[in-house]
Amino acid sequence: MAKVGKRISTAREGIDRNKLYSLNEAISLVKGRSKTKFDETVEVAINLGVDPRHADQMVRGVCVLPNGTGKSVKVAVFARGDKAEEAKAAGADIVGAEELVQEVQGGKIDFDTVIATPDMMPLVGRLGKVLGPRGMMPNPKVGTVTPDVTKAVNDAKGGAVQFRVEKAGIVHAGVGKVSFSEDKISENIKALFDAVQKAKPTGAKGTYMKRVALSSTMGPGVKVDIASVAGE
Repeated sequence: MAKVGKRISTAREGIDRNKLYSLNEAISLVKGRSKTKFDETVEVAINLGVDPRHADQMVRGVCVLPNGTGKSVKVAVFARGDKAEEAKAAGADIVGAEELVQEVQGGKIDFDTVIATPDMMPLVGRLGKVLGPRGMMPNPKVGTVTPDVTKAVNDAKGGAVQFRVEKAGIVHAGVGKVSFSEDKISENIKALFDAVQKAKPTGAKGTYMKRVALSSTMGPGVKVDIASVAGE
């Protein structure tokens, strides 16, 4: 068994790993145990009762966090003409068409999120092998392939978080920074939880929301009582 470092051991003190804490208690524990020199991200892990190997049990979507992510997001938009000008006016950091495709193919990926207008997808489709593994490929299901580039850019800049269930049936997402107030973190978590609930696939059987855990980037996980997140 790997040796647990002193910092982690200290952070785990006072946390009952078998207890389900209320959402507010869990947030307080996570914030109180963040001792790093940087502003850690607060992360949520939701275990779902789905098998993503089946197409009718895939869970994917987007949630605009009411209090943002606390991160500065650099947005690239693939668009031409008026839509390119609209993207620039909305605050997109990088806007282009063929020349931007060539840059990305050449390995220059100086952005965090990608948006494309529908007419650009035949061109952007060439970048699947580059953007796909990074989770950046534009997709209409999460609002990143759209003619409404203003809304897409504003959402991305304002705290839109994409989520997709992993092979083990878990959804991971960052929901803010430990410097956020407990109320703001709570609001963000509840917004994400609601979005994942609404994304419940038709093939899901039995209990959909099984477990929820909260942690910071470098901190220990804290199990959360689902009822306290759902407001039951």
